[in-house]
Amino acid sequence: MKKKLAVFDAADYLDNETVIAEYLNAALEDENPDVFLRAIADVAKARGMSQLAKDAGVGRESLYKALAPGAKPRYDTVLKLMRALGVELRASTVLDVK
Repeated sequence: MKKKLAVFDAADYLDNETVIAEYLNAALEDENPDVFLRAIADVAKARGMSQLAKDAGVGRESLYKALAPGAKPRYDTVLKLMRALGVELRASTVLDVK
């Protein structure tokens, strides 16, 4: 008998601010910018895309385009999304920089 597995959806687990912040921090550690955009999209899905678009002052369709794989959203768009999510981006030193 074949077992049917549920598809994993990170948005199902992004249920509080601490988890969301840690999830986004982990995504920022990856060199591939699409990983971070996907993480923002997961958080947006968990919070509600329409609500995030409204809170960030961007159109819902624009939000989908900005978070699509391969998208190159403007820095100000990313900042608007982070602020609407209640998350700050911060810089810190990296010890192994050559």
